[in-house]
Amino acid sequence: MASSPRGSFRPGARKPPRKRVRLLYERRINLFSLLVALPGMIVGGVFVVMQPWSLESKCALLFAELFVWWLLAMALQEQTTRPLQTLSNVIAALREEDYSFRARGAAAEDVLGELSLEVNALADLLADQRILSIEATALLRRVVEEIDAPLFTFDPDQILRLVNSAGERLLQQPSVRLLGRTAEEIGLARCLTVENETLVPLPFQTPNARWLVRRSSFRQKGVPHSLIVLSDVSRALREEERSAWQRLIRVLGHELNNSLTPIKSIAGSLSTQIAEAVADAGQRQDFKRGLEIIETRADNLNRFLQAYRQLAQMPPPALRRTSLAPIIERVAGLETRLLVQVAPGPAIELNVDPDQLEQMLINLVRNAVEAALEPGRTAGLSNNVHANNNEGTALPAEDPQVVIRWDVSEKDLVLTVEDNGPGLLNPSNAFIPFYTTKPAGSGIGLALSRQIVEAHGGSIELLNRAEKGCQAKVTLPRVAGAEGQSDLTPAG
Repeated sequence: MASSPRGSFRPGARKPPRKRVRLLYERRINLFSLLVALPGMIVGGVFVVMQPWSLESKCALLFAELFVWWLLAMALQEQTTRPLQTLSNVIAALREEDYSFRARGAAAEDVLGELSLEVNALADLLADQRILSIEATALLRRVVEEIDAPLFTFDPDQILRLVNSAGERLLQQPSVRLLGRTAEEIGLARCLTVENETLVPLPFQTPNARWLVRRSSFRQKGVPHSLIVLSDVSRALREEERSAWQRLIRVLGHELNNSLTPIKSIAGSLSTQIAEAVADAGQRQDFKRGLEIIETRADNLNRFLQAYRQLAQMPPPALRRTSLAPIIERVAGLETRLLVQVAPGPAIELNVDPDQLEQMLINLVRNAVEAALEPGRTAGLSNNVHANNNEGTALPAEDPQVVIRWDVSEKDLVLTVEDNGPGLLNPSNAFIPFYTTKPAGSGIGLALSRQIVEAHGGSIELLNRAEKGCQAKVTLPRVAGAEGQSDLTPAG
């Protein structure tokens, strides 16, 4: 069977629907305006034609009638479509988030006026919501910037989309260099994989810092994002550790002191009675020497305990306005083994406990001098470190040197004590109480110094110098911190 020609209609096939032609709204208004007046125009034309007037008069009158008919139709179209065009422009402006336009002719008891009233009310509502949204966004940004905890947001591809000022300080880079980089590139990939509220070490700032990771999810334009908030809990953990040490020291000190006091007393009494009890001079001398050893060791152990009790019984700082330079000069003058150099610095007054601050500086300077004067230069700044000399030989001889410096930044006072010793091998042990590599050391100097600095709202760290030696860096805030009340102002 031959196929039907292309485009021909086949019996039984449904005809395709014809596209309905619809006049535009304005043209329909024009058409209806003309049709409404058409019967009157016809009657008027017939009446004019039937009159016994001249042809010119009849044509002139018919032309005038047609002109008036056209004017009335245009006026009706104008009154109908112009308000709708105005409302359309207002709604288009609202869609473009421009809320400055309003519809004219807004009046009650009028259909078109009520529509204009509703559109204007909608514009006012959207304008108010826009202002509230802008203010809320500005407040949120301000809060995010003022939060002292580093905050980051990442998209599903782990690309950084938001970072606050604390995050910039942590990563030590501005946001323009961080945004758009992956979590792996900026060293935060682990924060996106660990469980929520997990402690992680991060390679930023203080090497031994511990950070608590809080992670949550949110959506932006329908796309899931991750919110990371980091909290430095190192100081809180150290406080718990210090509290545990203090409780242990108090218990041991109480028990040992109760035993050492009678031991020392009995040894002294026996030493005075030994001459009468023992007739042999040699045996008497041996007994007396043994009792003196017991008494001496008991006395030394008691002094040792008192040093540890100082760590457990550190009182809160008694703050008062104090000039920094005289304290540094006085501490430098107390050291007689080595001339401690004091670099010139700005004249600063700060609200601290001068006695505790001086004790902290004494500990740091004493450790620095001992490191600089170490025979063969095999010890570091801290009484808690080993030599940083891989071959075990003495470093080249040079003049021992200890320098105290201080400077003021925008937010902090930075005070450093530098020596030209061999450096640090294991800084992680530097502030552990009881740990020492010195034969006569107690292992509390640096722990006590950190306790004093943190009680003033500051921080302390030990660093190897680039050239040689170590640096103890003390940072005190210019604005009162969470624990201390430091308040630095220029002297005079």
